[in-house]
Amino acid sequence: MFLPLSKKEAEDRGWGELDVVLVTGDAYVDHPSYGSAVIGRVLEKAGFRVGIIAQPDWRRVDPFREFGRPRLFFGVSAGNLDSMVANYTAHKKPRKRDEYSPGGRPGLRPDRAVIVYSNRIREAYGDVPLVLGGLEASLRRIAHYDWWGETVRRSILLDARADILVYGMGERQVVEIARRISQSRGLSGIRGTAVVAAEPPGETVEIPSFEEVRDDAHRFNLAFRLVHENGTTHKGKAIAQKHANRWVVVYPPPEPLQVQELDGLFELPYERRPHPVYEAEGGIPGFETVRFSLVSNRGCCGDCSFCALSLHQGVVVQSRSIESIVREARLISQRPDFKGTITDVGGPTANLYGSRCSKEDGPCKKPSCLAPTRCRSLETGYEKTLRLYRALRSLPGVKHVFVESGLRYDLLVDGEARDFLYELCLHHISGQMKVAPEHTSDFVTRLMNKPPLSVYERFEGAFNEINQRLPKKRYLVRYLISAHPGATLDDALRMALYFKKRHVHPEQVQDFIPLPLTRSGCMYHTGRDPLTGARVYVARSFRERKMQRALLQWWIPQNKNLVREALRILERRELWHELKGG
Repeated sequence: MFLPLSKKEAEDRGWGELDVVLVTGDAYVDHPSYGSAVIGRVLEKAGFRVGIIAQPDWRRVDPFREFGRPRLFFGVSAGNLDSMVANYTAHKKPRKRDEYSPGGRPGLRPDRAVIVYSNRIREAYGDVPLVLGGLEASLRRIAHYDWWGETVRRSILLDARADILVYGMGERQVVEIARRISQSRGLSGIRGTAVVAAEPPGETVEIPSFEEVRDDAHRFNLAFRLVHENGTTHKGKAIAQKHANRWVVVYPPPEPLQVQELDGLFELPYERRPHPVYEAEGGIPGFETVRFSLVSNRGCCGDCSFCALSLHQGVVVQSRSIESIVREARLISQRPDFKGTITDVGGPTANLYGSRCSKEDGPCKKPSCLAPTRCRSLETGYEKTLRLYRALRSLPGVKHVFVESGLRYDLLVDGEARDFLYELCLHHISGQMKVAPEHTSDFVTRLMNKPPLSVYERFEGAFNEINQRLPKKRYLVRYLISAHPGATLDDALRMALYFKKRHVHPEQVQDFIPLPLTRSGCMYHTGRDPLTGARVYVARSFRERKMQRALLQWWIPQNKNLVREALRILERRELWHELKGG
């Protein structure tokens, strides 16, 4: 049974009043890959009555009154993505498609959805408790640079006039909040949350104020460093940032979930499909990606500078048990629409499943276990991963088990990984393996907190050697980023020549977007690396950004004029005929 999406569905359950109403910018898909479904099911298991208002028309207040005033609180999320990322391209043009909306239709979520939804709820119900969550709230929990408005904004807690913000994966926090409100208790001190206070509590790290970071790039970067040191692992300290005469207090991240807790989240009674109300509109396109997939782990210890994962899911990798994943796979295999293929087994990084820190007291405060080089205390879980893959392959009705999630190639170059890589390629790569070298300039990859090019080349050599032993050839899909801070037009040309020499046409090129609260976002805003203070070149004009992208995809006819313009600027016109050759 789905969670109620309307008052009638709540009444059909015999509910006259709801405890919690969740408002989300995504369509309602009752699947563990969708945040509103997970939070709703967790609250339901804890004994609370939950309803969902999905993609309400924010231009009117009535949709927010669908269930009436909840007994405890409204939970507000923009959805699985930041609404500005969901609504706009890397060139700030409106997107023509929304994967999380019925039929892929755009325009069903507002810009800055968390603030807009919160203001409508305040209009409808005044002082009802408001709880913010999801990626948009997580990345905006303190003062942050907003690329879309080209300004430094206050904590979203203040702009949304909310009571508390849940950052990261909020299952524990939201249940604790519901219990406290039901008992008329205060909301201070909950790990993984942020609140507004008149004064900062003791034992907090005070970071530069909103006014300071708004007006001074050096203070902005100092604030980032302090958040970076304390905001990614449970061993960090609480952070306090002054905004005028109030303080935003961000409590430390929560302790990692135990295996049994993580297993429990994925074995809640999900329908594992979109709500039937969307069938007439063509369903939810994004659901097709996860329909027959399995999440094996969460968290990422890579801490890539441009990525929000470590700030949202944390740097401690948490893995489900083999038994739990197999039980979920068995459920999937029994569905009438299952054709025999599990499309993905993974998480933020597929080959971090089962990895752990060998230290007795567990992971340290360091944000990355992989950069600049792999920590000696990081143990891979390849033996466990292979046991998982073999168990899944042996299930009745399962013909194929593929891994479509990205892989850390720097963990596939050592001898310990050879057997794993061979079995992975033999059984679990449908034809293409996804890896992310991101760039060929070692200076740029260092700013990205990624391995140097030589490590990628070692991996490619190992992959090619294994390919010779396979009955069917596999291919690499390389993910690259153009116009990242530090990357120049000349760097883009060098990367184009590098791949052309190897007869590789990069298909997956992503234009850099400065996300709030990321190291790369700081570089873009301030022109300096926040961790070293060194000056960093930034391609700010859309024209140069387009030229960098065009150089990386030189063979596409539409890029011809941009490539020629870039070569003229670089005074390398003679290379046009070399690139034009394919």
